Amino acid sequence: MIARLLSGTIFGLSAAIGLVAFAYPFVRPAAQGGFFAAHANDAPLLTVGLLTLCLAALLIETQGQAVSAKIVAALGVLVALTSVLRLIEVVIPGPGGFTPIFAPIILAGYVFGARFGFLMGALTLLASALLTAGVGPWLPYQMFSAGWMGLSAGWLPHFRSGRLTLALLAAFGFAWGLAYGAIMNLYFWPFVAGDPAISWAPGTSLHDGLARYAAFYLATSLLWDLFGALGNLTLLLALGLPTIRALRRFRDRFHFEVLSLPSVEQQR
Repeated sequence: MIARLLSGTIFGLSAAIGLVAFAYPFVRPAAQGGFFAAHANDAPLLTVGLLTLCLAALLIETQGQAVSAKIVAALGVLVALTSVLRLIEVVIPGPGGFTPIFAPIILAGYVFGARFGFLMGALTLLASALLTAGVGPWLPYQMFSAGWMGLSAGWLPHFRSGRLTLALLAAFGFAWGLAYGAIMNLYFWPFVAGDPAISWAPGTSLHDGLARYAAFYLATSLLWDLFGALGNLTLLLALGLPTIRALRRFRDRFHFEVLSLPSVEQQR
């Protein structure tokens, strides 16, 4: 009970830090520095902080639980395999924002649960960035966004029907293909100077800011993210059910229930 409470607190703290990290440029004046200057100073601290919280969560999950330890080992294998997909993507780039790494994150979160999904998303983006030399001020924001993707996948309902499950996951993957890009834009958008109709400025009202961001997203990101959304949809439709069956077989091998035996008096 205490371990579950501590683990939940850590995941809640991670989510809160992520929300603050994305939101704070909008509540303080920011110098216009362009894409590569955005968050250049605070990104290393965020990366270390998020990694520390992930490691703390893993440590709590494995304390005295052989089953959890094996699930954590499965997390390591899945993170490694998905990171290799990111390497293949770099060597053979797909169209637009297409990437093969989000479908495994969604499926892992769906099968193993929300906490597993968050760790899968965050650690996959970290490992793949180290593998592909993709480390930069954008990295912690990618980790948070992918973590939220896996987290929310763990909240999806489970159906007996394979068709309903596949339709749900395909729609979820398509939506997150767009949402991931929309969220990631927020990390640098406040720092970009340009057309006042699509740029953010201190003192901008919420309504005006949303209108400007919508115009910015439509002009710069929608087409790119559509390729990512369609890629998620295609991969989930093609590989979703076989992957779910394989992951569930692995999960069920380490699942057990403790049943209380009747006392001697009850047996009489």
